[in-house]
Order: sequence, then structure tokens, then C-alpha cells
Amino acid sequence: MAKLLVAEGHETWGTSRNLGRIPKMPRCHPVRLDLADRLSIEEAFNAALIEAGHFDVLINNAGAGHFDPAELLPMETITSQFQILVFGQIRLMQLALQHMQARGDGLIINVTSLASRLPVPFMAAYNAAKAALASFTMSIQLELGNSRVHVVDLQPGDIRTEFNQGVIKSAKTDRRYEAKVTKTWEVVERVLKNAPEPELVARHVLKLINSNRPPPRITVGDVFQSKIAPLIFRFLPQRVRLWGLKRYYGL
Repeated sequence: MAKLLVAEGHETWGTSRNLGRIPKMPRCHPVRLDLADRLSIEEAFNAALIEAGHFDVLINNAGAGHFDPAELLPMETITSQFQILVFGQIRLMQLALQHMQARGDGLIINVTSLASRLPVPFMAAYNAAKAALASFTMSIQLELGNSRVHVVDLQPGDIRTEFNQGVIKSAKTDRRYEAKVTKTWEVVERVLKNAPEPELVARHVLKLINSNRPPPRITVGDVFQSKIAPLIFRFLPQRVRLWGLKRYYGL
């Protein structure tokens, strides 16, 4: 996203816990941000705002995942997932909204996930956190009404990134789940290797930025994940949805 926006002439403030991970590019300003640290969120936003003067767009695009049976997930793990994927991003959104509402326009893009509607087995905390951010986004869309500040829920399907390499898994899994965990991870890895490149998401982001009236929600991914599956699942009863997802993951 940052590379495309910079190439299009946009000044971009990119964040990371480790500034060394942000590529050095003209018009790309590195900002240290740790979404697990509430003080860091306030400091990062305010420091970047002072440097920028104002922001036209905020993109919430944090990613973090755990892969374990929901029954055995420590509450600390669930809390951490919600802090990074929900609470931290909501706070950034609030800070941006106050600034944008005062200026009279702006765009916020919350990158949630198709997993909020089509959950991935053994990623319950991630699925739930993304669903929570999607629901919070829709609530804000209702409250903003006809405001010129737009908030978009961008829901990617599988995109070929390094996300899986950062997913945390327990060293040992309960015997009751061992075979299912192994099978599901094999499917997740295989699907990701054949998924679209992240440039696809970046092009959609640029299109949203250039739009006068961006849609409230878009899905991005291959045709089956982004178009066919959500349309089919919208009309299916929960029992059939569960059956379909179990078949998909071989459970």
C-alpha cells in the first residue's frame, strides 16, 4: 500500500514497532507504533499529525494471529488479539475522526477480514476480533450519517503475504485436536500460496482514496472468496455454513 501511494505522489506515514522494517522511500515517513501499548498509540498519532499538519486518510491494517483450539486459548492471548486488532485500531480511528470531523472531510479504511464472516478454524480470537472491528465500523457509519468523513470496511480474503509466518502456534496440541489442527494448517498454507498478491489490495485502497463516495464495505481476493462464497453464505442457514466450512478445511 505504502509503495503504491508513494508512487502516486502521496505523502505517507508508515508505522511499525521496529522502524528498521519500514523501507526507506521518498515521501514515506516512518513512525514507531505499538498497538499493544496505549500510550504509544496516542504519542504516534500526535507526533505524526504535528509533522503532517493534517491527515486525509487513515488505514488501519494491523495483523496478528494465533492458531490453536479455542477451548485451550489462554485469556491473555485473546486479550492480546483484541488489543491489537480491535482496541488499538479503534483508538486510532477515534483520534483520526476527531481531527477529520473538525476539518470537514476524510477517509478511514479499516482492513478487517473475510474471516469475520467466514471464520478460519483454530483462529477464533482472530476471527472474533476482525468481526468486532467490522461491527464497530458499521456502527460508526450509521452515526456519521451524511458526514463527508467516510469509513470503509475493507475485507480481504487470503492474500499472499508473510502473515502465516508470524502466526503463533502452541508447541504441543491436545490430542483431541491434533489431527484437525494439522489438516487445517495444511489447507491454510496451500490456499495462501495460491492467493492473490498484496498489490491487489493496494490498488483497491488507491481506488477508495480517489473515490468521491467510497462504498461502506468491499471484499478483496480471488473471485471465489471475495464474490461467490460471501454471496452463497448470505442465504444459507448456520448448519449448512458450518458443513461447508468443515468440508473446505477437511474437518
